[in-house]
Amino acid sequence: MYRSAPVVRTATVATAVLALTLTGCAGGVHGTPGGHGLRDAYFPKAGNGGYDVSHYGLTLDYDPARRHLTGTAVITARAAQDLSAFDLDLEGLDVHSVTVEGTPARFSRAGQELTVRPHDELAQGETFAVTVRYSGTPRTITDPDDSKEGWLPTADGALALGEPTGSMAWFPGNDHPSDKAAYDVSVTVPKDLQAVSNGELQSDTAVGGRRTYRWHTAEPMATYLATVAIGHFDITRSTLGDGLPVYVAVDPTQSEASRAVLAKLPEIMEWEEHTFGPYPFSSAGVIVDRPGDAGYALETQNRPVFAGAPELNTLVHELAHQWYGDSVTPRSWRDMWLNEGFATYASWLWDEDHGGDTCQQTFDSLYRGDYFGDDADNKALWSYPPARPSDAAHISDRPVYERGAMVLHKIRQLVGDDAFFGILRGWAAAHRHGNADTDEFTAYVEKTAPGKDFGPIWKNWLYGDGKPARP
Repeated sequence: MYRSAPVVRTATVATAVLALTLTGCAGGVHGTPGGHGLRDAYFPKAGNGGYDVSHYGLTLDYDPARRHLTGTAVITARAAQDLSAFDLDLEGLDVHSVTVEGTPARFSRAGQELTVRPHDELAQGETFAVTVRYSGTPRTITDPDDSKEGWLPTADGALALGEPTGSMAWFPGNDHPSDKAAYDVSVTVPKDLQAVSNGELQSDTAVGGRRTYRWHTAEPMATYLATVAIGHFDITRSTLGDGLPVYVAVDPTQSEASRAVLAKLPEIMEWEEHTFGPYPFSSAGVIVDRPGDAGYALETQNRPVFAGAPELNTLVHELAHQWYGDSVTPRSWRDMWLNEGFATYASWLWDEDHGGDTCQQTFDSLYRGDYFGDDADNKALWSYPPARPSDAAHISDRPVYERGAMVLHKIRQLVGDDAFFGILRGWAAAHRHGNADTDEFTAYVEKTAPGKDFGPIWKNWLYGDGKPARP
């Protein structure tokens, strides 16, 4: 399935001899191919089996006038089994060469799968580097819910967004949230443009008519959280009270509209650290592009992206994702409510602490069915349980967000405020920079409050179909 048609149809004697020779080069290793897809419940082709990535080194050169990207990806990984071949996710783009540990490797393409066959088979536990050189016009991907991701051309450059599967439009990788890695991203653009990415800016150098920006992300990051924003930006650098560096990039057309809300970023960060525990990354900030460039906000690591000036609650929501989603990342896309339910509840808590509705009032309004102005939205809240979205097109719908937040409020009602806020901070600490799923969360809550019966909450609110009866 992962082989190209010519290989299947031309099983000559020479090919058989070559295969035996390649196997013999591995010093006794008799590997099997890694899986092409991790069988995620909603995106079964996403990710790949047989290895774990520890680092992505991406060197990119983009020409906005031609919408042409030239890239070199150096991916450092560890073999999780004896490997004769492995896959990378890459949608579109032309692959010019692949090497493994500096030695040319055979490769083939089939849809989003780039299958690599190293000259020497890889032994379980072996660390290896694969280098992929590629170029072309990166694609914009349409999600099952009709939103756009991948590589989005903008009026003055481009914006790369990856949730859930868009990163494969601009670099090859293991495109699933369960495999997190460190990143170094170098982006070369025309000298009058800027390139903003995750992490910390290491250097900014100009040669001739081109300028290169080098960014470093030390903490593990899922592929869907990687971003690059190319264009004209007003840049503000500052530090928070604890010395944390903040890098804010705003499209000049949005600077005036964004000024007041972005001025609250230090206050929001201080409140979220008090509420959720220590900030998990080595820098913070935001990217604000134009409203039509994406149509939504996304919690890209260190530096969430907004399409136009954000509303206050949206800024609170996306910054809360730095704890819930970016640091504690879902093990699969089925666990999206652990991202969105937590971030939604964060905005409820912000309102409660800043003179707005209490979380109980928000919960009551949602339960009554008068929270949203559109009655269809009020009814959609009960269309499926938050821990079991109906399909890939609905992993970002009301039940995942608001009903997910309602699950957290039910936990708070049962255990009381002291224990509940301990759960929020403890959960973020227990899985800092890691992955977790719903079963791990429910087990953690039960262990934290052993004298409480959470069965009805899990059965009726987390996994139950329809609107639960309210005691």
